Amino acid sequence: MKLYIGNKNYSSWSLRAWLLIEKYKLNYDEVKLDLGSKSFYESIDKVSPTLKVPTLKDGDSVIWESLAICEYINEAYLSGKAWPSAMDLRAQARALSSEMHSGFSALRSAMPMNIRARRQIVRTDEINRDIRRIEQIFSEHHSRFGAQGGWLFGAWSIADAMFAPVVLRFQTYGIKLNEEANAYIEHALQCPVLQLWCSQALNEQEVVACNEVGTPI
Repeated sequence: MKLYIGNKNYSSWSLRAWLLIEKYKLNYDEVKLDLGSKSFYESIDKVSPTLKVPTLKDGDSVIWESLAICEYINEAYLSGKAWPSAMDLRAQARALSSEMHSGFSALRSAMPMNIRARRQIVRTDEINRDIRRIEQIFSEHHSRFGAQGGWLFGAWSIADAMFAPVVLRFQTYGIKLNEEANAYIEHALQCPVLQLWCSQALNEQEVVACNEVGTPI
């Protein structure tokens, strides 16, 4: 099994799939491609029909797009345990994951993942709406499930993988939330697997200029 990813400092979609595989200590080969290099498209064209990362190759199967990769890994290798076991919570976790996957475009556009940086941006009404919704998600779920493991649904799930890049974005751009939401963020930042990704990101030298936004703090 091979997972093709982008730069760890910048590639938020790569992080989501990588987290799930690493969290469960699955056997795989990591292939990192430099998003800003001339060879990126030449390399990814050999694997992915969308020319994007992450892409998973498992035998003859090729799966692209983060959430699809997570679903595949969960079914093929984890017997479904990366989602909550209760049917209603499983549906809610999928709903949150899909919301993250398709929504929050203002936040994702204005606040690209950049783990090395500490920046501030001008926050528009659209960005603030996205932040408030994420604050609501983190706050309500930590209040409800925090004592059962600290994650969005108590035990770690794909939903936490989907929101991990947002946690890192809030750290980069100095976004302050309410106490319950901040408690979830602090818990997520203590995850050893996420810390491993961040430490590797800090050692990268490549710069993707379009992701270097905002004013240094």
